[in-house]
Amino acid sequence: MILRNIQEVTKRTLPLGAVFMLVAALNTASAQQKAEDARNPAPPKAGAAVSDPKANQYCANIADAAADARYEWQKETLTKLEKDIEGRIKILEEKRAEYEEWLRRRNEFLAKADEAVVAIYSRMRPEAAALQLANMKDETAAAILAKLGPRSASAVLNEMEPARAAQLSNVINGSKRPQDNEKAG
Repeated sequence: MILRNIQEVTKRTLPLGAVFMLVAALNTASAQQKAEDARNPAPPKAGAAVSDPKANQYCANIADAAADARYEWQKETLTKLEKDIEGRIKILEEKRAEYEEWLRRRNEFLAKADEAVVAIYSRMRPEAAALQLANMKDETAAAILAKLGPRSASAVLNEMEPARAAQLSNVINGSKRPQDNEKAG
């Protein structure tokens, strides 16, 4: 297209010799550009196929090894993750067993306070009930206090020594789990 425009312009304005010189100069410039492009080729675009047979052969030869290496890496990663998950499951199972034991002990604790015994303590004067509960085992005394009404239980705890009342309150709250006993002892 450019060549046509140049030819039209030159026909009108330049003599024939000048036209030939201009066309020769354009051809020379074009040939020089092609030679420079051949000396400094542009890097291949990403994803473009390489036309070098050696490069293609190399890529084909290492494709299986690369896939095997990637598979081994993935296998090792999955093995590590599996071991980590198994460790976490073991920890969770231990916690679950600990809480099931705690719940069993808590249910036994509540069962120790028979309704008849609770009825007797609820009719006693707070001072007398406090003296008797202070001399009982922690779990039994706390079970009875837990089944008493809030008003009766508070009156009995009010009559006890503060340390003993706090100790029984901790048992009632269930904050005294087996591991707490081990730390205290």
